[in-house]
Amino acid sequence: MASRGLNRETALTTLLICPDKELGAQVGKALAEPRVFELLSDLRSYPQTSTLEIRLRQIQPEVVLVDLATDLNAALEVVRIIAGCQPPIQVVGVHHLNDASILLQSLRAGACDFLCAPFASDAQREAAARIRRLRQPEGGEHQDHGKVIVFTSTKPGSGASTLATQAAFALRRATGQKILLADFDIMAGSIAFNLKLNPTYSLLDAVERSESLDPATWASLTVSANGIDVLAAPESAQSEQIETSRIHDVIECARALYDWVVVDLPTVFHPLSLFALSEADRSFLVSTCELPSLHLGRRAVGLLSQLGFEQERCQMLVNRFGKRDNITIVDMEKIFGCPVAATFPNDYYALHKVVTRAEPLPAECELGKAISRISGMVAGLAQRDNKPAGNLLETRPVLSES
Repeated sequence: MASRGLNRETALTTLLICPDKELGAQVGKALAEPRVFELLSDLRSYPQTSTLEIRLRQIQPEVVLVDLATDLNAALEVVRIIAGCQPPIQVVGVHHLNDASILLQSLRAGACDFLCAPFASDAQREAAARIRRLRQPEGGEHQDHGKVIVFTSTKPGSGASTLATQAAFALRRATGQKILLADFDIMAGSIAFNLKLNPTYSLLDAVERSESLDPATWASLTVSANGIDVLAAPESAQSEQIETSRIHDVIECARALYDWVVVDLPTVFHPLSLFALSEADRSFLVSTCELPSLHLGRRAVGLLSQLGFEQERCQMLVNRFGKRDNITIVDMEKIFGCPVAATFPNDYYALHKVVTRAEPLPAECELGKAISRISGMVAGLAQRDNKPAGNLLETRPVLSES
């Protein structure tokens, strides 16, 4: 992987679309200092598609800055149109505030970055460096990137970390490919502890080096466990929010180096989790059948729907579900307001054994079968026998209509 240091090359040619006069003046003034974006022209209203296409052909900018503050829906439509252009034009959203919800919506629409007032020089330089890295593959040979699978929970203690860990092992067993298990739970990550690992570095070190990550550096940040690589969470809980652009860089580097990246996240309501969900190819929301977890699951489904997450990319899992529980899958689906994709048995003995030995679950135990089943589904592998391995239901997304 190429070096990711800041590039002092010629400024990136830029078009500004900004109906907000005050915001436009602030952006224009801020761009003059670091001179990493060269403002060629500005549009003071959100253009119609035909007008926008004409202006893009005339100006041929490398970057378009789009005002997300004046009319978010109109701005997101402009972002979508530009993101679909060929050759590619990079889009950066601009706003008065550092609003996580608006940032997520702009990234999902196709923006590659987000800048907010006061548009500091360092933030501009970092954005320009990321844009140059996105442009570097042009003309080079296309390289397939790995898939990112994330696990998050409705509340702590739901077992999402266990499912993520064992899913990573199951993917390795089923595919034989390169697997990274990344612990992004910056509040209470326990994967390294559970696997009896003693990592020297953690996710925070990867974040700090996000602009200079290469295969050699990455190898020094991870530790090996039963055939997979593990990026540990920090030992101490981190209360400060990590810059999302750096998390994006870490995820993209992992994609380039691994076939599968399995990420364990904090609870779904944490800002880091919401951002990682938007970056993932597939997401799993883990609940238990206990009432507090079910209640928070319903809230989580509502939140994801409000934020506009794509329906097909997130599925609900219920952990520690048994015949003795006084609730049915239908009951849980009514509470969640969405389908349940799979359930996992409360196999305490098997889990206690593997945690004690810090090893993968055997594929023959009931929990191992269930995890192998969903891992095979993720990898697109058909079952080799006629019996259902575990309690995998019809795979439906969290946000689909019941």
